Amino acid sequence: MTKKIILYTKIGCGQCLFTKKQLEKMHLAFEEKNISQNPEWIDEVKALGFQSLPVISIEGEEPFSGYQPDKLEKLVM
Repeated sequence: MTKKIILYTKIGCGQCLFTKKQLEKMHLAFEEKNISQNPEWIDEVKALGFQSLPVISIEGEEPFSGYQPDKLEKLVM
């Protein structure tokens, strides 16, 4: 069973780009929510308890912020 992954990003965010590229490299399907394109998603980020991007929300897991390849690697184990 594949867990739903949501990646919150914004334009010009290097860590967001690294995280997105890592997910793609690992062939993990994810939904990208770019707050630069839809500011309403900022409220979702704040509701998760974060103020900086990227934020990765994985079904059944604790959401986390920042580029953390070690946590992403655990998704494919």
